[in-house]
Amino acid sequence: MSKIEAGLLYTKEDEWIKVDGDEATVGVSDHAQDALSDIVYLELPDVGDAFGMGDTFGVVESVKAAADLYMPVSGEVTAVNEDLIDTPELVNSDPYGAAWMVKIKLSNPSELDDLMDAATYTQYLEERD
Repeated sequence: MSKIEAGLLYTKEDEWIKVDGDEATVGVSDHAQDALSDIVYLELPDVGDAFGMGDTFGVVESVKAAADLYMPVSGEVTAVNEDLIDTPELVNSDPYGAAWMVKIKLSNPSELDDLMDAATYTQYLEERD
């Protein structure tokens, strides 16, 4: 079973978001990295790029497949985890810590209401798989 961290919100596309005031950190869940297998490449946006909820903000490639990354909520990118460009395998080893992907300034915090908490995400994965 994949590790699912309490205190985060999740999307149906397996991204997570951790909110701190009007800013948030975004990454992919343990379930996503496990399904993709060994991550070998990441394409991430630039600081200042703005995205709507559900927009593609990057690509993750593994030895098995490539997958788009979807923005959980609308916002503007304020930081990008440059470490992942050189060491994309961090996504496999620490998806909720060192492998955060972007930090954003929320533009519509009410969109957070459409995301799943850890318990709901756990149930969603059990029903989906």
